[in-house]
Amino acid sequence: MEFKEIAKGVKIPVVGLGTWGMGGGTFPNHFTDKRSIAALRHGIKLGMTHIDTAEMYANGHTEEVVSEAIKPFDREKLFITSKVLPRNFRYNDVIEAAKRSLKRLKIKQMDLYLLHWPNPDIPLKETMRAMEYLLEQELTKFIGVSNFSVEEMKEAQSYLDGAKIVTNQVEYSLLEREPEKELIPFCRKNKIIFTAYSPLGHGKLVKKKILLLGVLSKKYNKTPAQIALNWLISKDSVITIPKASNINHVEENAGAVGWKLEKSDMEQLDKFRL
Repeated sequence: MEFKEIAKGVKIPVVGLGTWGMGGGTFPNHFTDKRSIAALRHGIKLGMTHIDTAEMYANGHTEEVVSEAIKPFDREKLFITSKVLPRNFRYNDVIEAAKRSLKRLKIKQMDLYLLHWPNPDIPLKETMRAMEYLLEQELTKFIGVSNFSVEEMKEAQSYLDGAKIVTNQVEYSLLEREPEKELIPFCRKNKIIFTAYSPLGHGKLVKKKILLLGVLSKKYNKTPAQIALNWLISKDSVITIPKASNINHVEENAGAVGWKLEKSDMEQLDKFRL
């Protein structure tokens, strides 16, 4: 596995394990729990020790699935991220939401806790004060945001007294290029990790049988998904968390690491638009 520094002296795998859809969608569904747990455990063994989840996923049940999956592993070797829903952005609600997530995850401290997306109805200053409290109480090691614009990131950071936003988690793929305009350059300039979710465009990159990906797949003897993921992680400050729904997907995702696209092929993909 390859790593990038998310904070001084702390490195995170460039490819992690996304958990949206595990244990259900909006509501819990226990039917696929065993498969999900097996996939997560396999991913951890392959070095994908960053596990990304959220209280929203399956109404909290996904965090319980993660809890079961990580049981056999050394907690210190894992990097666990969760997120708080915007409806819980009031000061006390943030703290209580974090405690509920910790209880479901059966851990004492998260590695990273994110604001899931902005909430214009609750003052961001109040929310960031609560996030700083979580750091002070060692309920999380680091804090960050998700789906925030550059201006929202600047505002959130301005309310912190010494703490730093270490990541912004946003949709980014060969098909979704909006973050390249402002967000990724801002993150790079400020030494903030950019975490790309839905890096395969919700599966569209594979389903559409894109000619360029097909050509590069043959050249490198890799799958189109591995080409698309390698393109992402080859970029400065960018890591990703593809969905880890089954063992085969996990193995394919892991195969995106350990090799490099040539500069000319990176440039072709940079220019690619569907």
